[in-house]
This record gives sequence, C-alpha cells and structure tokens, in this order.
Amino acid sequence: MNYLSVELLTLTFGARRIFEDLSFGIDKGEKVGLVARNGSGKTSLLNAIMGLEPVNSGKVTFRNGITLGYLAQKEEFDPDLTVLETVFRGDSNQMKAIRNYEALLDEGLENDAFYKALAEMERTQAWSVESKAKEILYKFGLENLDKRVGDLSGGQQKRLGLSLELIKDPDLLIMDEPTNHLDLEMTEWLESHLNTSNSTILMVTHDRYFLDSVCNVIIELEDNTLYRHRGNYSYFLEKKQEREENISTVVSKAKSAMRKELDWIRRQPKARGTKAKYRVQAFDELKKTATKNLSKDELQIEINVPRIGSKVVELHKISKGFEEKELISGFSYIFLRKDRIGIVGKNGTGKSTLLNLITGTLTPDKGKVVIGDTVQFGYFTQSGLQFKDGQRVKEAVSEIADVIPLTRGQKISASQLLERFMFPRSMHFNLISSLSGGEKRRLHLLRVLMNNPNFLILDEPTNDLDVYTLQILEDYLEDFPGVILVVSHDRHFMDRIVDHTFAFEGKAIIKDYPGNYSQYRAYKELQDEEEKQRSAKNAVSDQVIKPDSIQTEKVKMTYAERLEYEALEEEIDQLENKVKEINDKIMNINDAEKLQVLTKEIGDTQKELENKTDRWLHLAQFED
Repeated sequence: MNYLSVELLTLTFGARRIFEDLSFGIDKGEKVGLVARNGSGKTSLLNAIMGLEPVNSGKVTFRNGITLGYLAQKEEFDPDLTVLETVFRGDSNQMKAIRNYEALLDEGLENDAFYKALAEMERTQAWSVESKAKEILYKFGLENLDKRVGDLSGGQQKRLGLSLELIKDPDLLIMDEPTNHLDLEMTEWLESHLNTSNSTILMVTHDRYFLDSVCNVIIELEDNTLYRHRGNYSYFLEKKQEREENISTVVSKAKSAMRKELDWIRRQPKARGTKAKYRVQAFDELKKTATKNLSKDELQIEINVPRIGSKVVELHKISKGFEEKELISGFSYIFLRKDRIGIVGKNGTGKSTLLNLITGTLTPDKGKVVIGDTVQFGYFTQSGLQFKDGQRVKEAVSEIADVIPLTRGQKISASQLLERFMFPRSMHFNLISSLSGGEKRRLHLLRVLMNNPNFLILDEPTNDLDVYTLQILEDYLEDFPGVILVVSHDRHFMDRIVDHTFAFEGKAIIKDYPGNYSQYRAYKELQDEEEKQRSAKNAVSDQVIKPDSIQTEKVKMTYAERLEYEALEEEIDQLENKVKEINDKIMNINDAEKLQVLTKEIGDTQKELENKTDRWLHLAQFED
C-alpha cells in the first residue's frame, strides 16, 4: 500500500539546480533513510514534500486518510505557552479533555467540575494519551512541564518538537536529523521506540548506527540520481561499492573499445556509406560512457599540526557549580600525548562545563587547571556556527589567514584550502547564510583547523555533516598526532575515534572507563546485571534468615538435591570467573566482529549464571 508518491520533482535556486525530475515512492511499513552529500538538497526535498517549499515542477501525493507528522530542522512554537500547553494544544476531544483536567488539577479543588473532567478523561480514553505524552517528554529531559517554551534552549525546543511528533504517532512520520540535540541515552531510547513503532518513516540522519538499526530501505541521492536499496545501512554500503565497481568496469571497457573505434574512424575516407555513419553514431555513444567522470569531490585535510610537549593539560581536583548545583566535584586527570577521550552523559550533567574549564572559558570554583606551554587548542563549539551577518564564504577564511601552512612545509592560499574542503570557487563569494547546515559546520571545522591546533576539543562535531564527510573526518582524526577530546551522540564516530571514556554519571561524579563507547556500554550493562544479581541474592538471603516467612511444607533437601546444591556452588564460581575474563577481553579489543561475538558470549554466560543462581537460592532455603 503506497503512502507517498513523488513524481518528477524539480527545484532550483536562481541558476543553481538543487534537484531535477526526482521520482520515488514509500509504502506502508517502510522505514526509509535518505542519504546524500551536504548541499545536495535533502532538507529542501523534505520541505518540498510537505509543501513548505515551492518547487519548479513535479507532484507529491499522499494516500487519502493517513495522518502525517513532520520534524523540521527548526521548530516554530508560541513562546508564551508552557511545555504542557504546547503538547495538548490540539482540537481533538482527547486534547480538550486533558487540558481541562490539568487546569482543574492545578486548582486543587475536588468539586463537580473536577469529577466531570475525570469522567470526560475516561470517556475519551485520554488517560493513555496523557501518560504516553509525559513518558516521552521525560525521556527527552523535559520534566518541567510548566516552563515557557520561549525559555527553552534551542536543543530543548528540538526535543519538544520530536516529542510532539512521537505523541501524535502518525501513519507517516518524516524527520530531518531527529538525533540532533539528543544525548546518547536519548538516542538509544528513540532508536528502540522507532523499531517498535507502526509508523512508516522517511528520515534524514547522519547517525550511521541509527540508520543501521531503524531503517529497512536506504535511498541515496547522488548526482541527481536516486538509488534505492532494500535493507539497512550496512547492506546499502555493500551494494554501493558493488555499483561503483561495476560502473568503473564498464567505463574501463568503454575506453578500451573507444581507442579501437577511434583508430578505425581516423583510417576511413571522408565519404562514408550508411554502415560507416551508423558506426560513427555508435562511437559517439561509446565516447559518452568512456569519458564519464568517476572522480568525486572529497574533503582533503592536510593541516600542519605543531609538536606537543610532554606536559599537556593537568586537572587537579577541579570543582564547578552553578546556582548551588554542583556539576563537577574534585575531578583530576592528567592528559597524555595522543589521548583520545570521549565524553558521555545526560544533558545538563556538566559535559560542556568541563570543556570550558579546560580551555579557560570558565574558572574552577576549586582546584586548578595547568596548561602546557606547547598546547594549542582547537575548539569546535556550537557557538562557532554563528558567523557575521552578510559575511561571505571566503571572507570567513581570509580573516584568519590568507596563507595556511600544510604538512611537509607546504603552503596554500585561502581559496585553495576552501576547494580542498569541498567549497568550489563558484561558492567562495556566496553568503554564508545561504549554506546548508552541514556546509556551515564544514566551514567552521576549517576555521578551527586553520589555527594549527594540537589539542582538539570537539563538541558535537557530527551534527548535520553527511556520512561521506564523516568518514573522511574520522580517517583524519585516527592519524591526528595530538590530543582529541570529543562530546558526541554519534556512536559510530565515538567507537572509531576514542580509546577511553569520561562518563558523567550525575551528582557531580565523573568516571574514567577504558575503551570506546560500545565497550563502555558493555561494561555498564555487566555492572548493572551484577548489581541486580547481588540485590536478588540479598533479598533471598533475608528470607532464608527468617524461616517463619517461608510458606512451604518442604523442610530439607533430598540426597540428590544436596549433591546438586554443592555442585552448583562450584559452577557459579566458575561462571562468575568466566564473566570477568570475557569482560577483560571486551575492554581490550578493537575488532567489531570479535566484540560482537564476545558480547553474545557474555550474555549467554550471564543468563546461565542467573539460572544456576536462582536454583542455588531455591535449594538454599532447605539447607540444614
């Protein structure tokens, strides 16, 4: 059953063609990821589908009777409404019942009006809607439901917009970068929620793990051609590589054939018969294939990085808080050369505060920060995306330097550097305000790297960057000779770049875990499981101590049960040791396939340990 049909859609901005004659469809139940390079019109395409951006030609058709949801990159809300009022502002009977009930609840009066409101909540089955709405809002860190929307940060407003669409639970949900402004825990919850949702989905996202987990169809927009792949992102990458290899083979064969045909044409007299003319026409078609340009514009990063000394950055028992809320308490760490550290934690736990303490933007309340003499910071921040009004692309680079040193003593002009960062000369005098979100981030990254840093601090660098640029950025960072400190909700990026993790666990606690993000998650899950087992064991032990509370007629073990009980104690010890051994391996492995095997093995072992522990606890009740 077709939900969306796009036919021959064309959009241009002045002389610039964004896309032309695009056609595709989405069927019920499909969860489609749209991938393309920055500036190729992904956001414009979504806006055009929703009728928010006029197109030159083409037609968009939705199936009659389906409900639609759209998460745009920037949401527009009434700033004077509260979060709760914004969520329940609809005109349906359920929304009216919820608004009336919440208003009377705030008054605290149990009068006739209140009981009528209760009855209306029952009649319209609004309880489940209200409960679901609050659960989703809390999951996205929007606990203060009475806060004015105008007082929310940009990230909070984006999460509010996402919450509204999930609460609506539409038949077709279209989303533009839904994981932006989410922390890792929120991203994983959203991933799980969409996997179980009945909504048909079309989304643009740079999060490759998210694409891999949620999507069952990938549509790639490349050179104004749409390629559709049924499968997740990993499958798409395999098919894309096959497609490019096939095209390369076809072009190579065409070049070989063209050389032979060219030799034949040169040897022919000017007067030709019909067959000769036909062969010349065939040669022209062959030439089109043989001269097809297979090269792609790719980001080239060759910025010079100065040597960093043995003394880098030292944090000595630093503490910092705001308005009586302590975010960091007594944290110490000595950075080493080539440290690769990822920072994870819920929003508002102090991640950006730590970055600002390190760079000197903030001063610690207690403790001290010591910076080495050779350290040169490069700080990629969200605020760095705010360029001057009316500024043009080349001006943003030239104001830092006209000539930039590269590796091996080479130098390059600002214009040449822009070209290496995928800004062709035709874009150099474009207004920065006309760039896409990903292009602005790429320009900001260029400006950061122009200062030749040897200590890179990256605060959500992957937002809005396309997956192709991310791969090149990861390649560069893997070989970066200095220190990298990164905050990101992109799990693929974190897994590839970092080798240990600062976890902000709340209550001003920061813990340092070895390994990348997936290894950190596996370790945390193991810790949580062990804690559950300890709690269960303690609970049963309490019951064993109080025999009066055990309601059973059985008073002692049989001989066979006695042998089983003694064997279980030894088996449980062996399994606990096995879990620890596997966990040690997980902490020291970088191979994704081996990590997957070990993760499954530790899960199976823990399940067996849990079953045997349950049996041991049952038999322990009858121990003499």
